[in-house]
Amino acid sequence: MTHLATSTLALGPEWLKPDTIIQWLGPWALVGLALIVFAECGLLLGFFLPGDSLLFTAGLFVASGAIKTPLWLVALILVAAAFAGNAAGYWIGRKAGPAIFDRPQSRLFKPQHVLKTQEFFDKYGNRAIVLGRFVPIVRTFITVMAGVGRMQPRRYLSYSLIGGVAWAAGVTVLGYFLGQFDFVKNNIELMLVLVVALSVIPIVVEVIRARRSGHRPASAG
Repeated sequence: MTHLATSTLALGPEWLKPDTIIQWLGPWALVGLALIVFAECGLLLGFFLPGDSLLFTAGLFVASGAIKTPLWLVALILVAAAFAGNAAGYWIGRKAGPAIFDRPQSRLFKPQHVLKTQEFFDKYGNRAIVLGRFVPIVRTFITVMAGVGRMQPRRYLSYSLIGGVAWAAGVTVLGYFLGQFDFVKNNIELMLVLVVALSVIPIVVEVIRARRSGHRPASAG
């Protein structure tokens, strides 16, 4: 596989660096990418895996020819993996959530938390599912929260698909087109830091909007 130059900027342990992962997977890169995306989106143990940075790097590798699969097929497979991961996480939360939260002796897992989660998704569910895709760690746990909160399956899956396309395909395509520039290819880790930083902006904007709307009635009163 073609080697892409990287900057000296540190970005986590070597074995979690996206370019290291893809190069290590070799001819199985696309299969490995799909499994990683699935795990991060649907399995609680996958919260530490790289998401945005891995998709961005996958686009770079497609642009350089290191990944021979056409861009459209790479994007399609990664969207499918992201959607399947969300569906799995939802059903895990829906089936296992009540057993966890129905423990009266637990200080953390209480039935009240399920009710609060359900109220949260009733109010912000659609936007939370879409925007949560772009926030590391949040995209892992929000799927289970949706299941625990008993969000309507059709509603959840519809917005999961929208978020999956915007995230998995969008970030991969972004990496592909930016990968045409030498500066990007020569400073991959710097680009990955920027991608992760930018991914948090949508949820920050949403939180600010929610706080402002929450203060308006009090101000008016």
